[in-house]
Amino acid sequence: MLEDILNTNQRPKFQDFEKYIYIVFRMLIYDNEKQTIESEQVSLVFGSNFVISFQETIGDIFDQIRDSIRTSKGRHRKMGSDYLAYSLIDAIVDNYFLILEKLGDKIGLVEEKVVVDPTAETLHQIQLLKRELVSLRGSVWPLRELINGFQRSESPLIHKSTGVYLRDVYDHTVQIIDATENFRDMCAAMLEVYVSSVSNKLNSIMKVLTVIATIFMPLSFIASLYGMNFDYMPETHRVWGYPAVLIVMFVATAGMLL
Repeated sequence: MLEDILNTNQRPKFQDFEKYIYIVFRMLIYDNEKQTIESEQVSLVFGSNFVISFQETIGDIFDQIRDSIRTSKGRHRKMGSDYLAYSLIDAIVDNYFLILEKLGDKIGLVEEKVVVDPTAETLHQIQLLKRELVSLRGSVWPLRELINGFQRSESPLIHKSTGVYLRDVYDHTVQIIDATENFRDMCAAMLEVYVSSVSNKLNSIMKVLTVIATIFMPLSFIASLYGMNFDYMPETHRVWGYPAVLIVMFVATAGMLL
């Protein structure tokens, strides 16, 4: 257990050691300055009358629970240590919803860029979103298994009254997983729209270039024809020959554009 606490790359899991229970999971916090998701391992050890938490860095989302304990508000002082462990996990899961909200806002902004003006930076943002969603999914899927193990455990340290709350947080993890899958589908769709938009822009450019090349084909033919060094070219010896050729070029250009 000590080795798992010190090694901060653990997969979320639930272990029953009879006299105490060990739980490890990931706490995700959205950094507004960097616009990225920061991940941190949290380990919990709880017995009949204690809960010990281990974190990597200072700062978390448990302040509301601490205030509830200090002021004796809520159930934290009335219920057992298993309820406090549940409360810490529930705070983590509730924070996942805030992260989903932030990701949803970012996806909405990227969607507008993809439709209006897709650039290489837009593609980079889509890839970052997909990476963040993969990271979120990797944290939530094992957490669901952890809560399921917590809920089904026959340990005397877990009271039946806590089961109701565990079922509620389990439902929340399922909702988060569903939302994450929906966001991943949206990112995949945005990638397809990006490729399609870039292809359409390229087609528009090719269309303009093709029109220009096509227009200049007959003009080049006429110009090259009258650039030949032949003595017998009646139009070159007449006053109206040069303007007549220009008029023919203009009419040909106008006709092809039309």
